[in-house]
Amino acid sequence: MFVITLITAPGVLDPALVDSLRNAWGGQSVQWLAADEAAEFAVAEGPANFWHVWTELQALGVDLVCQPLEGRRKTMLLADMDSTMIRQECIDELADEAGVGARVAEITARAMNGELDFEGALIERVGLLRGLEEAVIGKVLAERITPMPGGAELVATMKAHGGHAALVSGGFTAFTEVIAARLGFDEHRANTLVAADGRLTGEAGRPILGQAAKVQALEEITARLGVAPADVIAVGDGANDLGMLHRAGTGVALHAKPIVSEQCDVRINHGDLTALLYLQGYAKTEFVT
Repeated sequence: MFVITLITAPGVLDPALVDSLRNAWGGQSVQWLAADEAAEFAVAEGPANFWHVWTELQALGVDLVCQPLEGRRKTMLLADMDSTMIRQECIDELADEAGVGARVAEITARAMNGELDFEGALIERVGLLRGLEEAVIGKVLAERITPMPGGAELVATMKAHGGHAALVSGGFTAFTEVIAARLGFDEHRANTLVAADGRLTGEAGRPILGQAAKVQALEEITARLGVAPADVIAVGDGANDLGMLHRAGTGVALHAKPIVSEQCDVRINHGDLTALLYLQGYAKTEFVT
């Protein structure tokens, strides 16, 4: 059995659309996870015209997902940070404070699109931050960083049901430490910014945490917890997330770069992070805040 899930921004999902799709695909009864926002129904097999319908629904602002019904509720969340759990790219915000924002943002965009080697791009960008006061990190966290909607509910709800939450970022521990604590993550991994005498040296600690390290984190944490990679729901938006998205039982491309969306079967472009709860069959009334 498979489950079809439709997710939109609140108040957008038309019941007539859900019923029409269920009838066309011979689905079972519709279960509303949130009124006018998320609904699901089971089908015997994956629809042959799924991606054609997916494209049509994208034009209506509706995300559509088809996945196996069995095993969809996961015991571990593995999440990227920048542009995933938070709205911003931390290094871009630091660069803006340092007066090199445009140059760094360009490199970031190309790296996340898979056009540049991640490690080389990170080293180049960090080099442009040389001399920036370390205290600026706290200023950026306080004034520039905002959470992605639904993130706190996602983490809290999964943890309330016995789940484990890990934040794994190609960014920096100076940010993941704070963001992980704010959102309730159990642990975090990221790169380090080297500082001396209160200023950034323009160096990143080695080894650089990139795509391979995110996969390694998934494998190490699941082994430690005694769960399988199939028990993981992973979420990210950039090219360096592809490895963990493919390795996880459910890999979610969230508002992702085209190169990422094209390689992932689960794509959320219109919903927020609570979509990851709907995908697991949680109703909005079950969310923990």
